[in-house]
Amino acid sequence: MAQWINLSLVVALAPLAGAVIAGLLGRAIGRRGAHSVAILGVAAATVASGFVFQHVVLARQPIEADLYTWTQVGTVRMNVGFLIDALTATMMLVVSFVSLAVHVYTIGYMADDPGYQRFFAYISLFTFSMLMLVMSNNFLQLFFGWEGVGLMSYLLIGFWYERPSAIYASLKAFIVNRVGDLGFVLGIGLVFAHFGTLDYRQVFSTTPSLAGQVLPGTDWSLATVICICLFIGAMGKSAQFPLHVWLPDSMEGPTPISALIHAATMVTAGIFMVARMSPLFELSDTALSVVLVVGAITAFFMGVLGIVQNDIKRVIAYSTLSQLGYMAVALGASAYSIAIFHLVTHAFFKALLFLAAGSVIIGMHHEQDIRKMGGLARHMPLTYATFLIGALALIGTPGFSGFYSKDSIIEAVAHSSLPGSGFASFAVTAGVFVTALYTFRMLFLVFHGKPRFGAAASDPHAPESANGGHQAADSAHDDQAPHAPHESPWVVTVPLVALAIPSVVVGYLSVERMLFSDFFAGSIAVNGAAHPAMIALAEDFRGPLEMALHSGAGWPLWLAAAGVVSAWFLYLKRPDLPQRWRDRVPGVYALLDNKYYMDRINEVVFGAGARLIGRAFWQGGDVGVIDGVAVNGSARLVRWIALLVRRVQTGYIYHYAFAMLVGVGIVLFAFVTRPYVMAAVR
Repeated sequence: MAQWINLSLVVALAPLAGAVIAGLLGRAIGRRGAHSVAILGVAAATVASGFVFQHVVLARQPIEADLYTWTQVGTVRMNVGFLIDALTATMMLVVSFVSLAVHVYTIGYMADDPGYQRFFAYISLFTFSMLMLVMSNNFLQLFFGWEGVGLMSYLLIGFWYERPSAIYASLKAFIVNRVGDLGFVLGIGLVFAHFGTLDYRQVFSTTPSLAGQVLPGTDWSLATVICICLFIGAMGKSAQFPLHVWLPDSMEGPTPISALIHAATMVTAGIFMVARMSPLFELSDTALSVVLVVGAITAFFMGVLGIVQNDIKRVIAYSTLSQLGYMAVALGASAYSIAIFHLVTHAFFKALLFLAAGSVIIGMHHEQDIRKMGGLARHMPLTYATFLIGALALIGTPGFSGFYSKDSIIEAVAHSSLPGSGFASFAVTAGVFVTALYTFRMLFLVFHGKPRFGAAASDPHAPESANGGHQAADSAHDDQAPHAPHESPWVVTVPLVALAIPSVVVGYLSVERMLFSDFFAGSIAVNGAAHPAMIALAEDFRGPLEMALHSGAGWPLWLAAAGVVSAWFLYLKRPDLPQRWRDRVPGVYALLDNKYYMDRINEVVFGAGARLIGRAFWQGGDVGVIDGVAVNGSARLVRWIALLVRRVQTGYIYHYAFAMLVGVGIVLFAFVTRPYVMAAVR
C-alpha cells in the first residue's frame, strides 16, 4: 500500500513542483526550461494516474490514507489524506491527460506572449488544485482544492491584465463563485455540526442518522438543507443558472485555459462533488428535484443563447453551459454514474473543440468573429477534421463518445418520477436540436461557404465580439493576402489528434463498464427502490453496438439531424433568412443577444443592493463607528483627559506640597473612619 500512496503523492505534487519551478525560477531557466518542467510535472502525474487507475479500478483495490494531521481541536482531527476509489481514479486520469494536452498546446499558442513562464506556472498550479480537490478524503481538503481552482481561475481569466475586459471578467468569476461558496461553506458547517467530523467515510457511514432530522428552530429537513447548500456551491463552480453568468466572460482568458476550465477542471468540480455526496443527496427528493430543474433550465436555455453568438469561443462556452446542465439533470435523476460518464466524454470533445478553435484563431491571426471566416476547410484540413470530430461527438452522433453519455442522460430522465422530471425530459430532448443547430452553424460559417476574411460582418445588428486573442485581429485577409489562413504548427495539432481519438472511442469502450457494472460500487450510492432510473436503463441495454444501431428508434438522432440540416439551410443555402427573422422578431433577438438580461439584472438589483449595503457599512460602520468612535473618539477622550490633568501640573512646589497634604488627610480620614463604617455595615 505504501508504494501506491507514494505514487498518489506523485500525481498531486508533480504539477505543484512544476508550477513552483516555472513560477519562481522562470527567468533563470527561460521559456524552454519553464515549459519543460511544467510539462514534465503534468506528464508524470498522467503516467502515475494511469498506474493508480489500473490498481484501483482493474485490481479493485482503493487507496485510502491520512497523510498527516493538520490540526486537532479536542477530539476532532483535521487530516490531509487521499481517498482514491473508481470515481477519484477516473477524475485523476481525465484531469491529468487533458491538462497534459493543454500544456503541450500552450507552447504553440502562447509562443509570443511575454507572460509565457507565468502562464505555465498558473496552469500547473491549477492542475494541482483540481487534483487535490478530487483526491481528498474529507470536506476540509475538498474546500482547499475548491478554493484553489477558484483562485487560479481568477488569475488565468485575467491573465492579460492590461485589458480592462479581462480584469472585469476575472472579478466577475471570482465574485459569482464567492456567492456559491457561501452556500458550500454553510453546507460543510451543517455537516460538521451534525456528524462531528469532516471525514467522508465517517459521514457517509452514518448518513441514516439524518433521516427525520430537522434544522433546529425550523421544520425543514436537515438533509434537504445540507444538500441544497452544497449544491449552491456546485451552481457557482459548475455554472448552473442563475450563477452561470461568469462562464461566457471567462473567454477573455487565453484559449488554453478556456479549454482547461471548460473541459476537465473547474466547471466539473461541482458535478464531481454532488456525485461524491450521493449518499447525502439520496436522502432528499426535494434536493434532487432542485438539481434536476436547475440543470434542465441550464441545459436548454443556455444552449439557445449559443445560436446568436458570433465569437467562436463564446459559442463553445455556451455549449459548455448546456452540457453542464445535462450533467446536473443526470445527477437529479440519481443517475450519478451517467453524469460522471458524460463528464468524461465531454472533457475530451470539449477540450478538442476549444483547442481546435484556438488553432482557427491562430490561423486567422487572432480573429474570433465567425462572420469573418468561411472556407477554412481547405486552408486548415487537420484542424477542420478534428473540429468536425468534436462537433459530431458534441451533438451525439451514434458511435461517437458524446452519443453514449448524452443518450443515456435522456433515457434516465425519462424514467425519473421526481417533481420536475417532465420539464427536464423536454429540456434535454429539445436541447439536442438546439445543440446541433448552434454547433453546425459555427462549423459551416467557419469552415464552409465563401471566404469572408477581413470582410465586414454580414449581420449589422449582431454585437461585435470581444477579441480573445492576445494580439489585435488583422484588418484584412483574403485568399491572396500575405496573411492568408494557415495550418497550425505541430505543437498545436498533435494535442488535437490526441484528443480526437478518445472523442471517438471512449464512449463505445466504457459505456457498459461505467454504467452497467459495479464500476462505481463503493463510490456512488443510489437508492434503487426510490430512484430506479439506472435499473430501468440496465434492463434495456444490449451493448454499445446495438445502442448505436437502434438510435434511430428515438427522437434524439432525428432532432440532431434536423439541427444539422437547419444549420446548413439557414447559413449556407439561404443565409438571408436569419436576418429576416431577426427583423421580424427583434424583441426575441434582443432578449437572446442580451443573454436574458441576466447581467443587467445582477447589476441593477444585486449590484445596486450590494452598493447600498456597502455604503451603509462604510458610512455607519467605517466612518461612524470605527473612525468616529474607535479612532477619533479615543483620540478625543485622551485629549480631554490630558487637558484636565495638565491643569494640576503647574510647576510650583507649594501646589504639589498642598496636594500631598490633601492626600495624606484623605488617607487618615479613611483610616480613622473605617471601624465605624464596618460596624455600621454589620
